[in-house]
Amino acid sequence: MPAERLLSDLLRDDLGLTGTKIGCGVGVCGACTVLVDDVPVTSCLLLAAQAEGRSIRTIEGIADGDRLTALQRAFITEGGFQCGICTPGQIVSATALLERSAHPAEGEIRDWMKGNLCRCTGYYGILRAVRAAAEASA
Repeated sequence: MPAERLLSDLLRDDLGLTGTKIGCGVGVCGACTVLVDDVPVTSCLLLAAQAEGRSIRTIEGIADGDRLTALQRAFITEGGFQCGICTPGQIVSATALLERSAHPAEGEIRDWMKGNLCRCTGYYGILRAVRAAAEASA
């Protein structure tokens, strides 16, 4: 593997995990967010070699088999996505938040999700989806 190979390229091209999207390619939009040791990371900036031996969870690993999580279901019911390009990164980031804080306040959700941009400006639906998922786990 070339030393400069990015994690996003390894995931998409070598492993066929195409749920991780490439938006900006410079770590700004959050579309390529994956969890590395349960921490959200923009995979377009992380070298694949830096991820060796670490736990990597992509959007493909969020659901329990064919059963969607409460968050994924809430993205559907609350209109948390429009074009879908940012959705995997949004869900991965929100999953990390809900795993750390089961019932985050609205300000905490907004602060946590600020690294994930939505070109369609679907932020209200995303916020509703995260809140609904948190309420569903109550």
